[in-house]
Amino acid sequence: MNTPSNQPIVIVAGPTASGKSALALALAVEFDGVVINADSQQIYRDIAVLSAQPSDQDKARAPHRLYAAIDAGDNCSVGRWRALALAEIDAARAGGKLPILTGGTGLYFEALLKGLAEIPPIPEAVRAEAQALHAQLGGAAFRAKLAEIDPETAARLPDGDTQRLTRAYEVALATGKSLTAWHREQVPAAVSTAAAVVLLPPRDAIYAACDVRVTQMIEHGAEFEVRSLLAQGLPPDLPAMKAVGVREIGAWLAGSCSKDEAITAMQQTTRRYAKRQYTWFRLRLEESISLRRDTIETQFSESLLPKVFSFIRQFQLTTRP
Repeated sequence: MNTPSNQPIVIVAGPTASGKSALALALAVEFDGVVINADSQQIYRDIAVLSAQPSDQDKARAPHRLYAAIDAGDNCSVGRWRALALAEIDAARAGGKLPILTGGTGLYFEALLKGLAEIPPIPEAVRAEAQALHAQLGGAAFRAKLAEIDPETAARLPDGDTQRLTRAYEVALATGKSLTAWHREQVPAAVSTAAAVVLLPPRDAIYAACDVRVTQMIEHGAEFEVRSLLAQGLPPDLPAMKAVGVREIGAWLAGSCSKDEAITAMQQTTRRYAKRQYTWFRLRLEESISLRRDTIETQFSESLLPKVFSFIRQFQLTTRP
């Protein structure tokens, strides 16, 4: 797609356990919408419990797309998801329905709204090398090292941005081309009109909800899901094999730790993941001429619906062709 579509979409974003799925479903029911998955784990078939995919009851209330769409033995890159999502957005519009994208993978939203640099997959060994070098040198020295192979990216990133510094380094190392060069060749934005409802409850509330979610996963069969997944003998570097709970429950099943220790480890990992998501959505999904943003700093509850519905109605009224 060379020209971004001016047909509106709705985004429901935020960290794990913030209530995104429930809000997206409520919007789909109210506005005759289709819920389209924008979460890098929920797209896989074999980890429905671990990735907290919508229930069959929720799916019966409104159409849901791109959930459990890809086998765990496959790899869904950002570029692949983008193509699938655009097809679902077009199909929703063709059916007269509102596309509602929801999930916790910020890069997915960025690929739609800002474009995508189609960088080849980075080998796990290269990624580990970049992370180890950063741990050895520290932020400032690592950024100086990055400046030798990608001076433009190094110049615009602070010493403390570990994730993007190591990403730039691993890309240059693996591809022989700087991240800046890849970005110059990126596929353009595909969506030019969007409204984003971003759920950012207090972190204590998110962390408590994460702990509860892990307990519920165990109650709903996460152990058996991991057992079945491990029995497939899949490569450990596949995205589905990195889902929270696979390593922790795997250790429990192997006898390396107790059930309680596995649950505690899952809760810690989930909280860390939510913290990263929280920071991303706080800082990166910025309001712009093409994106209207409504930030809700509380956990989702039905009492929020009148306010959110009003925001979406106003958005629709002002973006009609």
